[in-house]
Amino acid sequence: MKTRHFWTMAAGAGALMAIVAAAPASADDGKLAELKEQGFARVAIANEPPFTAVAADGKVSGAAPDVAREVFKRLGVADIVASISEYGAMIPGLQAGRHDVITAGLFMKPERCAAVAYSQPILCDAEAFALKKGNPLKLKSYKDIADNPDAKIGAPGGGTEEKLALEAGVPRDRVIVVPDGQSGLKMLQDGRIDVYSLPVLSINALVSKANDPNVEVVAPVEGAPVYCDGAAFRKGEEALRDAFDVELAKLKESGEFAKLIEPYGFSAAAAMSTNRDKLCAAQ
Repeated sequence: MKTRHFWTMAAGAGALMAIVAAAPASADDGKLAELKEQGFARVAIANEPPFTAVAADGKVSGAAPDVAREVFKRLGVADIVASISEYGAMIPGLQAGRHDVITAGLFMKPERCAAVAYSQPILCDAEAFALKKGNPLKLKSYKDIADNPDAKIGAPGGGTEEKLALEAGVPRDRVIVVPDGQSGLKMLQDGRIDVYSLPVLSINALVSKANDPNVEVVAPVEGAPVYCDGAAFRKGEEALRDAFDVELAKLKESGEFAKLIEPYGFSAAAAMSTNRDKLCAAQ
């Protein structure tokens, strides 16, 4: 399934770029100078391909780190160094100073927007289910899971999918927190859960790699919203965020942004069709 089929271009994309480009050209001297001297930015990731990934040799890749690495390089920060974190621990870790930025598919939500300073949108996606072949419980939405007393869902702790399930009315004891994608798939295969939920691209990558004919994907999940992430900075470091946005806007306008994210299956048009204010207010 090609994610770009979900999206339509918005007429205001050019105006958005103009607004972002008017932001300050550099961050406050203290923080940016600190990162330059340090030689790298510490980023929190989730190791959830294609959003983020860590190779056997430790090299960090994935669409979000690739964009962050290029933007920071343009700001004079040579590289990024990643640490893997559960989604629910990312913002506390950022606030405690363990990370300089979160670049991990952490979708914008009002409560998150109140806690961190997001960049403009980078990666957009919808939600998906991995289920047993034939979808025996006929689960196409989070409400379907809530309405079936026998259905159990696995989801990342503190992630969007856990929240969507709970908001749809799935009881807490039927929402199983799963630490990573491989664990979620194994729990599904073993029958410990009936559905595992992640964004479309993440589920497709996981199921494709598993090559298990007994597992299928339902996507997009009916009634679930489309989300976009952004790089998340500490409150009080908006100047650094604004500098990041300026370089991000240049990447988008030049076409380099599309070259970075579209090989992973993401749509540059989707990220350029909306903005931070709309996303933080709408979801």
